[in-house]
Amino acid sequence: MNIHEYQAKQLFKSYGINVPNGQMATTKQEAVNIYTQLNVESVVVKAQAHTGGRGKAGGVKLVSSASAVEEASDQILGMTLVTKQTGAEGKLIEKVLVEETSQIEREIYLSLLVDRETANVVCVASKEGGTEIEELAEHSPEKIAKEYISIHTGIRSFHINALAKQLEIPKPLMKEFRSFCQNLYYLFITHDCSMVEINPLVITKDQHIIALDGKVGFDDNALYRHSEIQKLRDEKEEDPREAQAAQEGFSYVSLDGNIGCMVNGAGLAMGTMDMIKSFGGEPANFLDVGGSADAQKVASAFKLILSDESVKAVLVNIFGGIMKCDVIAEGLITAVKELNVSIPLVVRLEGTNVEIGKKILENSGLKIQAASTFAKAARQVVQLANQA
Repeated sequence: MNIHEYQAKQLFKSYGINVPNGQMATTKQEAVNIYTQLNVESVVVKAQAHTGGRGKAGGVKLVSSASAVEEASDQILGMTLVTKQTGAEGKLIEKVLVEETSQIEREIYLSLLVDRETANVVCVASKEGGTEIEELAEHSPEKIAKEYISIHTGIRSFHINALAKQLEIPKPLMKEFRSFCQNLYYLFITHDCSMVEINPLVITKDQHIIALDGKVGFDDNALYRHSEIQKLRDEKEEDPREAQAAQEGFSYVSLDGNIGCMVNGAGLAMGTMDMIKSFGGEPANFLDVGGSADAQKVASAFKLILSDESVKAVLVNIFGGIMKCDVIAEGLITAVKELNVSIPLVVRLEGTNVEIGKKILENSGLKIQAASTFAKAARQVVQLANQA
């Protein structure tokens, strides 16, 4: 789960991390009122959306009068912001952040992430902030610094000293930088974050460290421990199918292909997508119904796949264990009948009650194509999708 920049900055502030003074507005009049309350010469009006590249897309404007604030917020509110991350459909902007500007001396990149290979938290930093870190890492990897932090010992002085050296933090700012890093790490751990990114983190001309931007993502599996964080969720920023899947109790991620996938188990789902691509196809989604789904959940998952108009064929790849193959078959038949499915459907079943499941599908009278092996199923669904 991700949150907006203004929410991230509120969270930063509660942990003693310096951020510019500002507030969120949903109307141009609210934006003008915030500008008046701030009582500063200039402000920045920033579109609030879960995407990077907002400035390049016209979603960030620097202004220095009430009339300019009104004009800028009027232009941004209601616009469809299109960036590399949003795709061509873009995102509708319904909120802006109005905050005071900062006198910037230098920009830095700093983030905390979960590194699954080492089971540590990794701090990624660069003294070249404000740029797209992915491009920097690709073309100039030597400019990226990494410090691995054990969750058992937490962030230590040697981590901070190494980062300070890489980032060329001035000695008079070391105390503030040390406090900043410690507070950011504590926020990350306390709230079960998967990512905290600040780009840019700035050193101001009056020698202070300020988080000029903020992105925070949380581990969905730990949200049950954080009711206060769940309240920050903006479902309008999420893929409606992904949000529906979460409510139904299974995992779904939209992709750009035309082959729908329904699988039980994350590993098998990843393998299924890889197998489809190996035969020249493109998966339209990642969908893991889990190991204990019933017929109703299977039917709901299948309906969700078919709600994507780009899907031209569907592959169901199930290894029956706790969830038996006959239950899968019954759920599929229910969904196919209710939705009057016309696109090709390939099913590969293995495991508990597999023969019963196959007989249920054979006797259904529906156009469901069975595949005896994983590879045959993938090859078959790719061919059918291409024909469609």
